Amino acid sequence: MAVEILLPKLGFSMTEGQVAEWLAKDGDQVTEGQPLYLLEADKSTNEMEATATGTLKIVIGTGETQEIGTVLGYIE
Repeated sequence: MAVEILLPKLGFSMTEGQVAEWLAKDGDQVTEGQPLYLLEADKSTNEMEATATGTLKIVIGTGETQEIGTVLGYIE
């Protein structure tokens, strides 16, 4: 079963953000805890980790502003 990679809410006032860079490529094998992408929000950049182990499927590219809770990809 695929695990959704959702755009997280990192602060009280945060309403949107964007993937600045994917640290793994579409189709790569990733492990839980591995740095997965850089999230830009509220004038800060945060390194986000994989929440599961499996194959990465990216659905949202870099540089596109998205709302909190948007599915950025899946780990299958």
